[in-house]
Amino acid sequence: MIVVDSSVWIDYFNGTSTAQTNLLDTLLGNELIVIGDIILVEVLQGFRKEKDFQQARKLLESLFFQEMLGKDLAVKCVDNYRLLRKKGVTVRKTIDVIIATFCITSNLPLLHSDKDFHPMEKHLSLQVLP
Repeated sequence: MIVVDSSVWIDYFNGTSTAQTNLLDTLLGNELIVIGDIILVEVLQGFRKEKDFQQARKLLESLFFQEMLGKDLAVKCVDNYRLLRKKGVTVRKTIDVIIATFCITSNLPLLHSDKDFHPMEKHLSLQVLP
């Protein structure tokens, strides 16, 4: 099982060919991909055309769904955010800390194309796919 970040999904749905979108294309149908509620929101809110929105929604809703935040995980996210701040890392998007913390606590690797996850790899042991 792997989690695919919205950064990859957005490129994928925009038809942008990257190492991450090519890997995602290979993984679809061959690997269990987890879609979290937060990622679902981030990806689907970006569609302007109804037809594109419906196609993306159908694909994303066919994936293994997980809620990514609850009380216990929220507190763990705060711990991780504070740890990063103590190490001098400025977290630009809280949502990335939530996604990373979910992956870490669930022991799931993350496929992403967002440099904001790099400090979480280094300081929080976030597993990522190359």
